[in-house]
Amino acid sequence: MTDTRRRVKVYTLNEDRQWDDRGTGHVSSAYVERLKGMSLLVRAESDGSLLLESKINPNTAYQKQQDTLIVWSEAENYDLALSFQEKAGCDEIWEKICQVQGKDPSVDITQELIDESEEERFDDMSSPGLELPPCELSRLEEVAELVASSLPSPLRREKLALALENEGYIRKLLELFRVCEDLENREGLHHLYDVIKGIFLLNRTALFEVMFSEECIMDVIGCLEFDPSLPQPRRHREFLTTTARFKEVIPISDPELRQKIHQTYRVQYIQDMVLPTPSVFEENMLSTLHSFIFFNKVEIVGMLQDDEKFLTELFAQLTDEATDDDKRHELVNFLKEFCAFSQTLQPQNRDAFFKTLSNMGILPALEVILGMDDVQVRGAATDIFSYLVEYNPSMVREFVMQESQQNDDDILLINLIIEHMICDTDPELGGAVQLMGLLRTLVDPENMLATANKTEKTEFLSFFYKHCMHVLSAPLLANTTEEKPSKDDFQTCQLLALIVELLTFCVEHHTYHIKNYIINKDILRRVLVLTASQHAFLALCALRFMRKIIGLKDEFYNRYIMRNFLFEPVVKAFLNNGSRYNLINSAIIEMFEYVRVEDVKSLTAHIIENYWKALEDVDYVQTFKGLKLRYEQQRERQDNPKLDSMRSILRNHRFRRDARTLEDEEEMWFNTDEEDLEDGEAVVPPSDKMKSDEDLMDPISKFMERKKLKDSEEKEVLTGKASLSGRQSPSFKLSFSSSPKPSLSSPPTASLHPGSPGSPSSPGTGARSSPPTAAVTTKGGLVGLVDYPDDDEEDEDEEDADSKEESPPLSKKSKLSS
Repeated sequence: MTDTRRRVKVYTLNEDRQWDDRGTGHVSSAYVERLKGMSLLVRAESDGSLLLESKINPNTAYQKQQDTLIVWSEAENYDLALSFQEKAGCDEIWEKICQVQGKDPSVDITQELIDESEEERFDDMSSPGLELPPCELSRLEEVAELVASSLPSPLRREKLALALENEGYIRKLLELFRVCEDLENREGLHHLYDVIKGIFLLNRTALFEVMFSEECIMDVIGCLEFDPSLPQPRRHREFLTTTARFKEVIPISDPELRQKIHQTYRVQYIQDMVLPTPSVFEENMLSTLHSFIFFNKVEIVGMLQDDEKFLTELFAQLTDEATDDDKRHELVNFLKEFCAFSQTLQPQNRDAFFKTLSNMGILPALEVILGMDDVQVRGAATDIFSYLVEYNPSMVREFVMQESQQNDDDILLINLIIEHMICDTDPELGGAVQLMGLLRTLVDPENMLATANKTEKTEFLSFFYKHCMHVLSAPLLANTTEEKPSKDDFQTCQLLALIVELLTFCVEHHTYHIKNYIINKDILRRVLVLTASQHAFLALCALRFMRKIIGLKDEFYNRYIMRNFLFEPVVKAFLNNGSRYNLINSAIIEMFEYVRVEDVKSLTAHIIENYWKALEDVDYVQTFKGLKLRYEQQRERQDNPKLDSMRSILRNHRFRRDARTLEDEEEMWFNTDEEDLEDGEAVVPPSDKMKSDEDLMDPISKFMERKKLKDSEEKEVLTGKASLSGRQSPSFKLSFSSSPKPSLSSPPTASLHPGSPGSPSSPGTGARSSPPTAAVTTKGGLVGLVDYPDDDEEDEDEEDADSKEESPPLSKKSKLSS
């Protein structure tokens, strides 16, 4: 496997100071005889050709940048870079370079020396400062070259930045820009673009403060309009002065604050719109610009937060009915942007910020705004509400509980949120999805607090189920009064899916509150009506809801399901889905499989007694036959408690075998067919420690008498229904109309005793791989006969159905009497 640690891209710097990709390969260090020294070798991963062979010179300055880059200069105008896929590989090669040059690998640059030609050019770089060319129109090209050549080296960047600061060079450059623009000197403007862009990449706060000052920033933006790569200059200044307008929704009296807001907007515009997207080598060079914007926002939030007069006026106008709609729209948008700025604050500052807003009455103000008709205003208010919920859901919960003591349910804040979710006009329900997420956060017990005096979970959930749950479930109850949803359009189904998902969340995280609500309001029956929807996603939501309830294994829920025959819509949905192999088919089968695997006895009996006739022909999975087997084992244990206790005794004897009979018993155990062994049964050979035959035969005799009676009844039925006896693999029924069957919603009036594990195979069976089944309807009602493969010996001995009926084979348990 290729070592990814050594995987690199090779870059070279072209004449335009842009990095060109020379290919991808794997780097190594080795002694090269031709170069007489340790060298860096990069071979292409595609064909193994040599991409780079560079001797590690003792005096070359190598730089490590951003943990995965190594940059150096081979000659005056030939810069190279290796970009590593992994930091570990970069560290490994860096150590080799440092080892050759005798340097500590902890440094990021191996040399601070420059060659003679550069010394001449820079007039002794070892001096404290750097002499810049005169700021004249004829020297602009020289200035641009100086800035571009200084960027690769941290040392040069530092000296250049100091020179620009000390000489007030930026202001001189901007004066030159105005001259060039007046003269329409396009070449000079292009050079100024390169110079100003290079100054941004120097990443110095002191330079930014000069460039972003009130008198300079528009000229800086002007310089960046003349990109040499574009045929026509941009018009950023025109946009900022004519299109973008500063709106003071509340007059700001502090001039410093006003100036800070203007500056931040313009610098953000430079970062997002004016500056070209930085390359991989320039990303780190703009970190100071990000920090400048960040700290400006922090300062703005702090200054507004401290201005109590401003905030008081803001909330007063927000809640004043006399405020016109346009003004209120601007106020809400300002507050939204104010909250968005707060996300840049440190945690302790953010706490103080939201505490200030809470004290000023932001939640009552939001309640007023959410009650308005303007969709845009409500949307902005929803965004503000989401900031509050994400920051401190307990604060919102406390407010709505206090509010409920004074106001009607209709105007509670949470009910307003639910109503906006229900009434969302967006076809994709984008707003409803956002609001549902906020509701989920509010009802999530995981973020509720518990103190010594009170438990927020108990108080809030009691409040929610009393005052709000009926509003949330109203669309569901209104749409599920019949056997099918009364409205089945896409938007309604999306809304119902959101509501059912939240109810599913409540089932999982709430206890008796949701249980009482579901059982008292018959919510599960209403939800299962949605399985008849034409939209599969909604039917699946309903199935998930029921699956979550069954997964709790709560007998209160189970009795509710059985009492109301709530598996009926699930079985109908399964049969109506037909033979399609899709999510609905898989979800329903998984639900029944869960009941079987977890051995939920009450539900197993309910399903088999009421829906077996509809499900018995499903043979492409063993789920339903496995359920029938579970059911029969339950009935057998109920009808024969002595036999059940006898099995326990036999099991105990089996696991306390005498050493003298070990070999005989093991041989008998392994010779027994696996198919003879069923859950909870044991075949035990005679041993010295086993109870006497007389003690055991009494329950066995009763069992065999009952079995013979069943077999004789079975024979009569099979004789009368000979057409069924040859069926090998029953077809899958899509409806209940294939034969006279009782209603799914009521149990059969009478049934024969369920088949025992020793039931004989149906006549005409030969192959074990697809054992036939027979479902027979008698005058008394539904008879379920589940056939099981018998012993190999019995298959050989029984030639036809008649001989089998005349002498039924012994069950496994009858072996005990032999």
